[in-house]
Amino acid sequence: MSQQMYGKITNELYVTCVSVATVWTEPLCARRIDALAIHNPAHVDQWVKQLDYTEKLALCVENRIQTQLLYGEQVLVTEWAGDWAHVIIPTQPSHKDRRGYPGWVPACQLKQISNQDWLQPIGAIVRSPFAPLTIHNESSIHLSYLTILPVKRHHGSTTSVVTPHGNGYVNTQDIELFSNADGIPHSNGESIVAVAKSYIGLDYLWGGMSAYGYDCSGLAYATHKANGYQIARDAGDQVKGGIKVPLDRILPGDLLFFAYENGRGRIHHVGIYSGNGEMLHAPQTGKGIEQIRLANTMYETELCAARRYWQEEETIENGKSNSRSKPSEEIF
Repeated sequence: MSQQMYGKITNELYVTCVSVATVWTEPLCARRIDALAIHNPAHVDQWVKQLDYTEKLALCVENRIQTQLLYGEQVLVTEWAGDWAHVIIPTQPSHKDRRGYPGWVPACQLKQISNQDWLQPIGAIVRSPFAPLTIHNESSIHLSYLTILPVKRHHGSTTSVVTPHGNGYVNTQDIELFSNADGIPHSNGESIVAVAKSYIGLDYLWGGMSAYGYDCSGLAYATHKANGYQIARDAGDQVKGGIKVPLDRILPGDLLFFAYENGRGRIHHVGIYSGNGEMLHAPQTGKGIEQIRLANTMYETELCAARRYWQEEETIENGKSNSRSKPSEEIF
């Protein structure tokens, strides 16, 4: 693939070939200090650590970043422009494009693959915060939580997976296998809460979609993906889906939405209700994921809607059912 290629391509399959690819609003939005995030390999961990508060805040207030992609995530390339590719992300629904979330990615972070090789009956989803991927018994890429790759063969303690770089190996203890025909197994609201709790303290990152950092809607998206539910990428779209839940009937795992003008304006934030009048959320740049009580906070006055994507009762593998949770009598 020529780095100086221009034009539109609509019928070729590309996937992310770095651990985490940041999706930019425009190619010029990437600054010199963002070099670690736009090369291959991408050192997102080092990039995030080197940014100070002002530099992180600029990612948001200057509208530099849209979202992120995990290793092996599929994209539709709609245009090449020099060293950059404009992509659509089908796995991240958005009102911005009916096909998926749009944005720009460095061309070096994408790789064209064979559709036949990529389609396997079994998939592997990373369940550890990070999981080493060994390729050709040499190089190792640290995969983020919720990275999904096709499975080639199961070897007991290791699992062979298809990657953009050929066959690779992951530790079986770091992944969960699932049928691509059935999808990731569904779980309940309590499981959504449990995932969010496991990331308490992780620094907020605008556009973040990996274990290196989440934004508010990225955390909502990831906790649902972990439990078998695909939801929209952004809060403004998330509030349009799911089941509408009265605010006096919310249950753990429900999404809570907050709007400017005391709840009457534009949606600007989303959190995950965790029970007992509390929620888990990724608040803003400079803070980490936290669990807070809503009473006597600005969130209490801005709360405007709740949505439920999870199912109240699911049959699990051993044939038993998770018990239904009872609605909270005291919301705040």
